[in-house]
Amino acid sequence: MESNSAWIIIHRMRIPFLVIIITFTISILGMTLIPGRDDQGHVYYMNFFDAFYFVSYMATTIGFGEAPYTFTYPQRLWVSFCIYLTVIGWFYGIGNIIALIQDKKLARELAIARFRSKVQKLTEPFIIVLGYNNVTKEIIKRLSGEGIRTVVVDKNEEKIEEIELENFIPEVPAISADTTKPETLKLAGIHHKLCQAVVILFEDDVKNAKIALMCKLLNKKINIIVKSTTKDNTEHLRNIGIRNIEDPFKIISDRFYFAIAAPYIWLLEMWIFGHILRIRKREFLPTQGKYIICGAGRMGKALAEALERAQIEYVFIDIKAKEYKQRKQSAIYGDAEDIETLLKAGIKEASCIIAGTKDDMINLTILSTAKKLNPAIYTVARENSLEDISVFKSARIDRIYILERILAKYTYNFIARPMANRFVRMIHYKDNDWAMHVVGRLSATIGKNPDVFEVTLSEENAYALCKELQRGRSITLEVLRRSRKDYRKKNRIVFLLYHYEDEHVRRSVLMPDDSLEIQEGASLLVACDEEARSDFEYIINNYYELYYAMTGKKQSVGIFALLEHKKDS
Repeated sequence: MESNSAWIIIHRMRIPFLVIIITFTISILGMTLIPGRDDQGHVYYMNFFDAFYFVSYMATTIGFGEAPYTFTYPQRLWVSFCIYLTVIGWFYGIGNIIALIQDKKLARELAIARFRSKVQKLTEPFIIVLGYNNVTKEIIKRLSGEGIRTVVVDKNEEKIEEIELENFIPEVPAISADTTKPETLKLAGIHHKLCQAVVILFEDDVKNAKIALMCKLLNKKINIIVKSTTKDNTEHLRNIGIRNIEDPFKIISDRFYFAIAAPYIWLLEMWIFGHILRIRKREFLPTQGKYIICGAGRMGKALAEALERAQIEYVFIDIKAKEYKQRKQSAIYGDAEDIETLLKAGIKEASCIIAGTKDDMINLTILSTAKKLNPAIYTVARENSLEDISVFKSARIDRIYILERILAKYTYNFIARPMANRFVRMIHYKDNDWAMHVVGRLSATIGKNPDVFEVTLSEENAYALCKELQRGRSITLEVLRRSRKDYRKKNRIVFLLYHYEDEHVRRSVLMPDDSLEIQEGASLLVACDEEARSDFEYIINNYYELYYAMTGKKQSVGIFALLEHKKDS
């Protein structure tokens, strides 16, 4: 996809340029051939430079006077002819220039040239985002807040214009192009050495798989984050080597299951995504009684799988209910908005109703009707778009699943918070008692709203610590918990995850013990309060603070510090 802007300009302007050249040539030639009179009355012939100078200002302004001498009548007659001749030529040329400026092909080529230049000039790692919608908009905002650069490609020109109006900081290079073409991916910088990942979150699973395969073939080393909502498509993506597959319905299914069967695992996951470290009363899902699922699409199937795992009875309300007779579950025909249908499903005895259709207004109507028939029923809603969030909040629904927000947060975590993403995956293999113990420890050590951050122990992020490790010092996690004010006291810090990997070793430790020895290059997921985080960052980056944390001694400054350091070494 090379830019052809120069060729378009030359092609469109060659005739106007030729017309202007011919009119100038005729005018200049006539001025040099017609004899004139100088101020002494002698015959003279204008040279080419004087003729060119006169015709240039005559053709563009008409009004600088006669030069170098007053013209004779034959010269004035020729000038009169040339005025109309050159003005016509200029009008023709200017008209073509205006038409060229408005030419869509040229504008397109210039946009491509600008976009290519911006991508090539990027000096920081960046992410290619294919498609611009509510989900990717949320992702870009979050990544921009972390200083992570993004490049956007979308087929819709109006969406690209919307990006420009958003005024993201840092700037987000964007182009309107067909995302299914390899040339587009190359233009977006998939071969750029700083390109870290490609995000593919279209609604069409087949389209996502096709683009993911192209990305994999174009750059085998790049991370590919792709959306897939069906098992067959997910299996196909895994077969071609794609590992970062996001299924919002699978995420919801897992969360729903844990909310019923292991609420403290659910709480830990939600806390990583911004929830307070406490389960509110209305967040406890019913563990007994029948559930009614309205909508047997992908959302309904996902929640049905969660209920089956939790061994909870459920019933479907959907016009395609035949598919679920094989599940040995009750299946009722009818419109979920119909009161009679809800009554047949057992709405008055049910403990929970789930509105999981693709239409947000239908979901709200279903739950409103259900509340009238059974005021005590627990309500769960699927919200398809972030644009309707204020309406859902005012409806007093017990639990809301916002597909776009869930997908945006998971994608952001994978890119910007890999340790948090790994932590969520690992706790799914634990039981509720383990999670309850972790929540209790966090609450007792830090409080109900601990801060969470992650750090890679490199020279860039932990200079002093890495230098000591390179000298062969043995440093444990316990040292990093010590207070800068009194090394005998512990800060309010809990290490959630320790991860280290190189060519030969890969090690991840959930809730590591304080006695664990640190290795350079390892990553930590840390829960703490603001003061503890400040101390932690000082200790790993400042040699004097680290020395005090390790030894309990204040490090000297100057030549004495050098001598003492050599003695300790």
